[in-house]
Amino acid sequence: MTDRLAIALAQLNPTVGDITGNIARLREARNEAASLGADLLVASELVVAGYPPEDLVIRPAFLDAVEAAVQALAAETHAGPALLFGAPWRDQGRVHNAALLLDGGRIAAVRFKHDLPNYGVFDEKRVFTAGPLPGPINFRDVRLGVMVCEDMWTEDVTECLEESGAELLVVLNGSPFETEKLDRRLNLAVARVTESGLPLVYVNQIGGQDELVFDGASFVLDADCALKAQLAGWREEIALTEWTREDGAWHCARARLARPADGLESVYQALVLGLRDYVQKNRFPGVIIGLSGGIDSAITAAIAVDAIGREKVRCVMMPSPFTSRESLEDAEGVAKLLGVQLDLISIEPAMAAFGEMLKDAFGNLPPDTTEENIQARARGITLMALSNKTGSMVVSTGNKSEMSCGYATLYGDMCGGYAILKDVYKTAVFALSRWRNAHRPEGAHGPAGPVMPERVITKPPTAELKPNQTDQDTLPPYDLLDAILERLNERDQGVDETVAEGYDRDMVQRVWRMLLNAEYKRRQAPPGVKITPRSFGRDRRYPIVNAFKR
Repeated sequence: MTDRLAIALAQLNPTVGDITGNIARLREARNEAASLGADLLVASELVVAGYPPEDLVIRPAFLDAVEAAVQALAAETHAGPALLFGAPWRDQGRVHNAALLLDGGRIAAVRFKHDLPNYGVFDEKRVFTAGPLPGPINFRDVRLGVMVCEDMWTEDVTECLEESGAELLVVLNGSPFETEKLDRRLNLAVARVTESGLPLVYVNQIGGQDELVFDGASFVLDADCALKAQLAGWREEIALTEWTREDGAWHCARARLARPADGLESVYQALVLGLRDYVQKNRFPGVIIGLSGGIDSAITAAIAVDAIGREKVRCVMMPSPFTSRESLEDAEGVAKLLGVQLDLISIEPAMAAFGEMLKDAFGNLPPDTTEENIQARARGITLMALSNKTGSMVVSTGNKSEMSCGYATLYGDMCGGYAILKDVYKTAVFALSRWRNAHRPEGAHGPAGPVMPERVITKPPTAELKPNQTDQDTLPPYDLLDAILERLNERDQGVDETVAEGYDRDMVQRVWRMLLNAEYKRRQAPPGVKITPRSFGRDRRYPIVNAFKR
């Protein structure tokens, strides 16, 4: 009977649809695991396809390619470490989210995900068939209780595995980042270990995929719930864990315990990784950012430089007659601190041209937000023209507070291929800016010192679309606004519930109306990194035509 086992955890960054590249990365990881003396390499959920593959798994040609690639990889496992990883897999005409064990030159075992998530950003029941409650996999005289992601979040699968003789729980994950998610994962893992009395290996992927970002932070818990291994977050890593059987039970020797990022650091790392992978996996040569001298564009530029390097970031200041000298100075200050190119392109000629062009059509109607929106759209046209000419992607700079309330211009400041602050409330923008001015995150390409002048953080936010304008002319103070929005959006509270917590009814109703009325704008917004439990997009699917207002 085997009394020793070496399991390598492969925390990888797959690309959705790149079957050849993902298989190649698994092969490289297996070679590295072999050099470490591993018996088994464990990778993440659906790593062959990339996660989440969404409707790709409906296409027979895609599934054919997955199966051919897996069969070819299996043929390489006559010697050396076995492989345990996730892939979409067909069985009797049905498509499953599967865990595959490759060993001895063949596909030695297959298990199907039982608990398919169907909430928030997940709709796996749409494309996958749930598998039966699984039994253990016999791997070299060790009974592995293999689960796929959501299978660990409830007790049923663990209970079935324990009752059918599993000795060690192994969980393949594609668990997206959001604030407080790391603690939730660990608490659930502790619950499964406590219920079963079995140790647990948890392997999560890293990387950005559209609006989701995955933080890794894989770990191992021993049967007494002691943390025996903790991989770093936000980077690829392969780590060896060594196991021994003592008195019939498996125990893991203590391995390296990395410190996972938390708080503002984890949010900032999520934004950096989300943008980096979106740019690099889509093969954009760089990004273009409208730099206004305000805090949103400043932190967006800092994130971009940290993600892909200053030489790939181009900033553009587009002044109007309402642009203050301070804004010009602050934009220049941000560009200097970050070391990025800054172009100055005035939109005054465009404003004059539109004014003359529309003069007769507007007649005697007085100026209003129309003229303000023309300015924003002139800037949008300018940025998109530069994008078309150079191939670089425009990154829009609007935050979640603005997007919640519709304080943004369609085809203006909402232009772009990616909205990095889409799920970041304005109060968090201030906190992240202060944090980045004081800290340089691991792996960042940007400077070690401040990334924006202090005045950018302290001055009143303004769109500068008319004289003496500030955001608070239109919106409530941001600390109050964000607190109400968090209750209405993240918690799904109604007006009455929010008022009962001590907020003014008129203010809550005003914010609620703005939130509902801006749905049509948000539906046309570019994607952006999800960091909260209720981001705009697949997390929140409100109808645009909606008469229910309470």
